[in-house]
Amino acid sequence: RTQIQIGITTRIISTTMNNFIKSSSTLLRRCAAKKQVRYHHPSPFDPQTTKGWAAALKEADLPTTVHDAEVKRGLEIGLPGASSIEDKTIPTFSRGELPHFAGINTFMKAPYVENIHDVGKYDATVVGVPFDGGCTYRSGTRFGPQGIRRISALYTPYNYERGIDLREQMTLCDAGDVFTIPANLEKSFDQISNAIAHVASSGTFPIILGGDHSIGYPTVRGLASVTSKRIGIIHVDRHADIQEKDLDERMHTTPYFHATNLPNVRPENLVQIGIGGWQVPRAAVPNMVDRQTNIFTMDDVETLGIEKVAEMALERAWDGCDAVYLSYDIDSIEAAFVPGTGWPEPGGLLPREALKLVGLVAAEGLCGMEVVEVSPPYDHADITSLMALRIVVEALGSMVAHGTMGKAKDIFDKPFVPF
Repeated sequence: RTQIQIGITTRIISTTMNNFIKSSSTLLRRCAAKKQVRYHHPSPFDPQTTKGWAAALKEADLPTTVHDAEVKRGLEIGLPGASSIEDKTIPTFSRGELPHFAGINTFMKAPYVENIHDVGKYDATVVGVPFDGGCTYRSGTRFGPQGIRRISALYTPYNYERGIDLREQMTLCDAGDVFTIPANLEKSFDQISNAIAHVASSGTFPIILGGDHSIGYPTVRGLASVTSKRIGIIHVDRHADIQEKDLDERMHTTPYFHATNLPNVRPENLVQIGIGGWQVPRAAVPNMVDRQTNIFTMDDVETLGIEKVAEMALERAWDGCDAVYLSYDIDSIEAAFVPGTGWPEPGGLLPREALKLVGLVAAEGLCGMEVVEVSPPYDHADITSLMALRIVVEALGSMVAHGTMGKAKDIFDKPFVPF
């Protein structure tokens, strides 16, 4: 009996000791974990090593002068708010950025310049080109400028990552739309060239909202007509757009055949990024080969990377040129993200790749830009228009951040002569 009792006692003591050792080991491991310093990644609270905190700290350096003046003016012309409104910056009538769902839809609620002779007072001018007479499949891009302006009310002028505020660091206006002529390509082209030539010669940066891509020719023609300098083009698209004619006219598949016929726009300074898929007509290919344009497919983008493609594109577009123009076709982006376009083609750029590319290209400075082929009737929840908007503000933000906004305005050294 005594031996049995001793055995039981021994097992109890052994079990107790094992439990104690396990508990102690667990406690020690937890204490060690609390004291552990992880060296394999930076501290998220160190502004020297993370962009997130650096951007947060940069905001305090931005002025609020223009914002404050806008609020003051809103109260003066929009009537002070009702006595029950605690925020005394809110007027009775919406005048300015807020609320985003109200107000008149100019581009990002920029001032509407009705007198076109006043655009030279601004760093940049938005021009709508509501034209889809060059479409060869789905139309609707004549509503592109409206769609982009409408969704632009969603945005503020401040970008967190870049630490910039467009309202405070540049001036922007909206000049409204070009009066295009439905069913007449050539008359519409003359109207478009007239408009862009006037805007560029006024010393303001032209931002063109299309419209189908047939406008790519008259926009460049307008710029080229008011400068003695040479212009390169960076053209982002899934389609080559360099046929001489399509359906017996200068449709949206033809702009860069005709643009590179201009004496100060050489084909060797035309860079085409994203070309490929099952929608490049064979009729375009001999012209690409004959004119020795610079072509990057999506395979090139994947193999080389966005940074290298942008570097190579800038080198070729700027070679021997005094300025570069950006033509961005929204269908260059993967079709799942941009349903509202006339010729959607799967396999294109992802949105982040597109924005990265635009930012890198614009950092060097541009003489103008266009976003084309946005067709709101085919869009869903405005996501295509939103992407087009983001392309524009990404370019503006990059130029502001790198101090290149207005860099090219001095190249426009010839007087405006109406077409």
